[in-house]
Amino acid sequence: MNRWWTAARAWARTIKRDVVALWYAARDPRVPWYAKAVAACVVAYALSPIDLIPDFIPVLGYLDDLVIVPLGIIAAVKLVPHELMAEFRERASRLAQRPKSYAGAAIVVALWISAALLILWLLWRRHAA
Repeated sequence: MNRWWTAARAWARTIKRDVVALWYAARDPRVPWYAKAVAACVVAYALSPIDLIPDFIPVLGYLDDLVIVPLGIIAAVKLVPHELMAEFRERASRLAQRPKSYAGAAIVVALWISAALLILWLLWRRHAA
């Protein structure tokens, strides 16, 4: 059990470091535009204080944290040139506190509001018919 816990903590630290490294990548002019776009989306979602699937929903609430975010990180890291990614990872390792993405939070809130409005509109149309 102790070995599993140690491995899980190391994996979580790696994920956090790579999110911050991708934050640097999204702002660096040496990174190709498509890699910047993917990195920016991954970072915005990973650092957003609001999840697409709220954590209070059993099982599915943690699905994004355990599957979606790591897969996004893997995809974004593969698009950034290796030399640059190593540089960004080194910079991220020195950073004590991760940045927050208020833009990512705004996007997730907008998605939730849009979904709620769509559901209300569909219900209203069904009721009106």
